[in-house]
Amino acid sequence: MPRPFVRLSHGDGGCGFAHDPAAPVGQEPTIWLPEASPGTLLLEPAPPGFDALRSIDRSAFGQSLLEWTDPDGRELVIADGSGELHVRMRDEQGVRRPAVLLPIDSMAELRLDVALHFVRRLGGQSIGLLPAALQLTSFQRRRLIQLLHAFDVHDLGGGPRDVAAKVLASDHAQRRSVEWKDSHARRKANRLIHDSIALVERGYLKLLRGL
Repeated sequence: MPRPFVRLSHGDGGCGFAHDPAAPVGQEPTIWLPEASPGTLLLEPAPPGFDALRSIDRSAFGQSLLEWTDPDGRELVIADGSGELHVRMRDEQGVRRPAVLLPIDSMAELRLDVALHFVRRLGGQSIGLLPAALQLTSFQRRRLIQLLHAFDVHDLGGGPRDVAAKVLASDHAQRRSVEWKDSHARRKANRLIHDSIALVERGYLKLLRGL
């Protein structure tokens, strides 16, 4: 199927990501803007007078996937079985004299839950880096893979029959028009296309918020 030319706008979705959406996808984690992602922990140096502070041992938090530096500071992505935690700091003082910055926005309670998990993990408790609300279930993972596959087929010019054949592996895609029109596979393929477009256009932001 020929791929139609589409001019991509880097402002789509409010540009809630640091990665160029037109660039090829790699294996490295995506760096999200902290205001879009409650799973990004903001570390700042604690004010003077807090003398019992403990510096953070990065090795205690799991596998380090990425360390990203830009003019605004540094971001560390660490992972365990619960998912990926992004730790954002301006400089190393945020690690040596750590204090959590908690914006009081619409996701404040979720940000607080992330911070609480972080503090408990720092204290040696066996607890996931991310709260349950930010962890994808196996069903959600399978659904997202299916939606992204459906979007790829649609983006390359495919229709519901192509989605039914390639994503759903349904033999209904080969049926005559009358049978295909009333088939469950056609309805499911159309729903996949609709949901996949919504996911790519801005729905992915809901995933960051556990919705």
